[in-house]
Amino acid sequence: MASENVIHGKFEVKIVRKTIVKAADPLPERHIISLSNLDLLSGRFPVTYIYFYSKPQSIHSISNTLIESLSQCLSHFYPFAGTISENKKSGEPEIICDNSGALVTEAQASIPLKEFDFYNLNQSFQGKLVSTEHFFPVQVQITSYICGGISMTFTFDHALGDASAFGKFLVTWSEIAMKKPISCSPDHSRGLLARLPPRYDPSLDESFITCTMEDICNMPTISILLKRLYYIDYSNIDRLQRLANTNGKKRTKIEAFSAYIWQVMAKVVDKSHNNCRMGWLVDGRTRLSKNQNSMSNYIGNMLSLAFADSDIKNLKQGSIADIAEIVHKAITTVTNEAHFRNLIDWVECHRPGLMLAKSVLGLMGPTIVISSGRRFPVAELDFGFGSPVLGTACSTIERLGVGYLNQRQSARGDGSWTVSAILWPEMVEALELDPNHIVQPMNLNHILP
Repeated sequence: MASENVIHGKFEVKIVRKTIVKAADPLPERHIISLSNLDLLSGRFPVTYIYFYSKPQSIHSISNTLIESLSQCLSHFYPFAGTISENKKSGEPEIICDNSGALVTEAQASIPLKEFDFYNLNQSFQGKLVSTEHFFPVQVQITSYICGGISMTFTFDHALGDASAFGKFLVTWSEIAMKKPISCSPDHSRGLLARLPPRYDPSLDESFITCTMEDICNMPTISILLKRLYYIDYSNIDRLQRLANTNGKKRTKIEAFSAYIWQVMAKVVDKSHNNCRMGWLVDGRTRLSKNQNSMSNYIGNMLSLAFADSDIKNLKQGSIADIAEIVHKAITTVTNEAHFRNLIDWVECHRPGLMLAKSVLGLMGPTIVISSGRRFPVAELDFGFGSPVLGTACSTIERLGVGYLNQRQSARGDGSWTVSAILWPEMVEALELDPNHIVQPMNLNHILP
C-alpha cells in the first residue's frame, strides 16, 4: 500500500507499510460463530492496548518475524482472522470465520521515546499510534522511534472477547515469536447458553437496558473527557490497603484504591447531585466453571458489572475503610454463579437488539468504572526484542457515559501500577492536586531504567 504522512500535534507519524496477515495453517471450513449473550452485552467497542520497548531495533528486522508469528497465532485464534457482520434476520453481529486476516501497520515516528508524552494521551496517542480501519476485527500498529525504540498497539473488536481473551492471544503470539511451547489451548465454543426457560432476578432491570445505536451515539457525557496515564508507586498502594484493612477486615488492593477514588470523586461532583456511583468489571470464568481452571482458556466475553451508589456527604466524611466496605459488598454481589446465570438469561429475554449497562449510557448520574488488570500480561510480552518498559490500556472511544480507570501492573514488576484514565477535567485536577500524592502523571522516569 502507498506510504502516507500523518501529522498530529507535536510529532509526525509516517505510515510505511500495511499488511493483511492471514492464518498460516489449514482452518475449519468457512463457518459462522454466533455471539454468546455476554458477547452481545459487551457491544462492539474497540479495545486497545499499547506496549513500549526501549531497546534499539530496526523495524525492518523485526516486522517479518512479527508477521510470521502472528500468522501462526491466528491459526490457533482463527475467529480473530475473520470478519464481523450483522445477521440480516436477527440484526445481531456474528463472526464469519473466513480468514480475511488481521491488519498490521508499520510506521515511523519523528521523535525519540524520551520526547513522547506518556501522560496526555489525548495529544500523543489517538490518530498516531492506532489504526482504525473498522473492517478488521484485529489491528496492530508497529511504530518505530528515531532512538530505535518501538511501540506496538493492538486493537480488538469487543465482540471477539474481553481482556482475558485478548491477554491469552497476546501471550500465545509472544510465545510463538520466542519459539516457546504454547501455554493456551483456546476454547472457541461460545457455549454460554440460557436456561430453559430463561429466568432472572428483577434487580438486573435496574442496571441494564436495551438500547439503539442512536442511544449510544447520543449518550449524555459528563463533560469533556480527558485521557491520562498515571503511575502509582507500590508504597501508596500498600498505604491505601492498610487504611482499608482497619477494623480487622482484609480488603484487596483494588477495593482500597476504589475507596480512595470514590472519596475524591465525591468532592468534585456537581452540587446538583446527592449521590455518585462506582462500577467494577468482574470476570465470570471462575464463577461459571466447575473447577478453577476449566474455563480459563474460554475465548469470548465473560464479564459483568457491579455497581454501587452512595451518598456524597457520607463519602466525604467516611474513612477509606468505611468506603471499602461498600465496595466489597457491591463486588461480592456479582462474584457468583447465580449472578452470571441470571445475566445470561436477562439478555436472552431481551434479544434481539443492543443492550448495555445504564451507567455506561450515562443514565445513572456521575459514575466511574474501574477495571482491574492484575492478571493481564505486561512484562511477559517479549516478542524477541526484550520485555516492554510500559504496557497499558488506552481508548479511541470519543463518547462515554462514565469515567473509566484501567489498572495494570507496572512493567517494573515491583508492585507499582500503571493506570489509564478517562475522566472529566475536575476529577483529573482533584487527583493531581490531592496532597496525598497517590497518583503521579506518567513520565519517562517511571518507565525507563
